[in-house]
Amino acid sequence: MVTVLNIQQLGMFKEVNQTGQVLDNTVVGITVGNTSISGLQDPVQLTFTHRQLPLGVTLQCVFWDPSKGQAGGWRSSGCVTQPGDKETVCSCNHLTFFTLLLNPALDSSTAQALMAIATAGCGVAMAFSIFTIAFCIFIRCRFRFEETLRINLGLHANLVGSLFLLNLAFLLNSGLSGRAQPGTCKVLGGLTHYCLLCFFTWTALEGCQLYLLFVKVLGIYIHHHLAKLCLLGWGFPILVVGVAGVIGSYGEYSIQTKDHQVIAHLCWITSKHILVHYITNCGYFSLIFLFNVAVFGVVTQKSCSLQVTGAVQEGPKTWKVTLVAAGLFCLLGATWALAFLTRGISSTPLVYLFSILNSLQGIFIFIWLVVLYYPKMKETNGSLSHIIRHEKTTAASQD
Repeated sequence: MVTVLNIQQLGMFKEVNQTGQVLDNTVVGITVGNTSISGLQDPVQLTFTHRQLPLGVTLQCVFWDPSKGQAGGWRSSGCVTQPGDKETVCSCNHLTFFTLLLNPALDSSTAQALMAIATAGCGVAMAFSIFTIAFCIFIRCRFRFEETLRINLGLHANLVGSLFLLNLAFLLNSGLSGRAQPGTCKVLGGLTHYCLLCFFTWTALEGCQLYLLFVKVLGIYIHHHLAKLCLLGWGFPILVVGVAGVIGSYGEYSIQTKDHQVIAHLCWITSKHILVHYITNCGYFSLIFLFNVAVFGVVTQKSCSLQVTGAVQEGPKTWKVTLVAAGLFCLLGATWALAFLTRGISSTPLVYLFSILNSLQGIFIFIWLVVLYYPKMKETNGSLSHIIRHEKTTAASQD
């Protein structure tokens, strides 16, 4: 027997502290008398139709388990979810009451708080990005004859520059997208996507440079090294965004609550081209993150081996090592990995953590560079003072 129930009218199937929403408040029951049937070789298939859902909402086939908790609850064991754009197929190996559970998007108050944090964080990150670029230019001019140092500082400046442009693009997007024309919205979406890909690419190039410096120390010389890095860091994202723009991937994207109320509008990759988002953002960053984690592990292992073998006689202070390690990990894009953990309403603390840490990323990089290069400045000043004092002593003895 097949039964279709509206649980909103009946007041049934209410789970305590439920984190998801039942699709259209509809539950489909498939039963054969009072007999419990499970372990089916050929699973029963149910197709739920629905409208196109926004990004960030996950679909899950579930069934009602009376034994869960005190009053029963939803479980997904024995069911396979096959999502689609406008319909989702549930394949289950038992008969009972089924439905499609939607993990809700953020509620209105949480979304507004996150937008406020992101907006304030963008301003802070842009300010410290300017400080960092100025610091890199100052150090590069001071040590103009050290080629490796000049390349490293140029690389850092480009990374921070991409971070500045990403924050600027987000502020423009959030401020203009609500009243932008379709053509303008496509441009804003493409610009934001380009800045994000540039930042990801420069974190990968930082990892490559780190590998060359600490692992491939000898015999490495690349003609016009920094110019080639700039061509790759700023040029490759243009190709990706160009292809995505040709197929019409950019447009208006709405952030909605669990009640399908629109909280905010952004110009981004539309829900129709969600595959573009998964490939160019999630997939691309995953590869970069795995590569940078491997590089970070290799560099850490080599540094530890140098300490054990006595190659490094005097180690730096613990707090300085901690700051350098944290800044380096942030430099390689580690804070963005939290995005993969922000799923569903239960991950709200992680969403806050992701927003706050990425807002502070500009500060982390600035502190990391100061801790890294300030000792070198002191060392140079000390050497210069010693030379001046030596010249004065020599001149006085001659007189």
